[in-house]
Amino acid sequence: MKLPAPAGIATLVAYVATIPAANLAVTHFGAVPVGFGYAAPAGVYMVGLTLVLRDLARESAGRGAVLAAIAVGTILSYFLADPALAGASAAAFAVAETMDFVVYEPLRKRDLLIAMLASNAVGLLADSLLFLKLAFGSFEYLPGQILGKAWMTFAAIAVLALLRRRKQASASA
Repeated sequence: MKLPAPAGIATLVAYVATIPAANLAVTHFGAVPVGFGYAAPAGVYMVGLTLVLRDLARESAGRGAVLAAIAVGTILSYFLADPALAGASAAAFAVAETMDFVVYEPLRKRDLLIAMLASNAVGLLADSLLFLKLAFGSFEYLPGQILGKAWMTFAAIAVLALLRRRKQASASA
């Protein structure tokens, strides 16, 4: 098995680190405002970042490493979440990240940013629906969950688009 380069390892570590961060945020901060009068469990921003980092880890570390990281993340999600949220967190993470992966894979060769937008849309919806239903038995926070995760996706894609544009400009100069 070929080990990922240092950038791939760093991306995988950041990806996996967002999982306990999201669970700790939900446990310690409860609900937070996400804009337009909506609120969501505090882990919403970390989960939005998780979706983007999964796609970046795929590009820098490879498919096998990401699938292993999803498995590690699911286990971490279960054991590091508040006991009342553990099953919901692990199930939502496993399903959402796998769905993100399935959508991302066929699109990644066409356009990385389009692949990220499409896969993150599927992943954030799956994560939001599953987590809220399993953890709270309610979709009260659904608009806030979707909005908070979308903010993170759009912010990350804007940064990546800017970096891509700079790289293209410097290559043509």
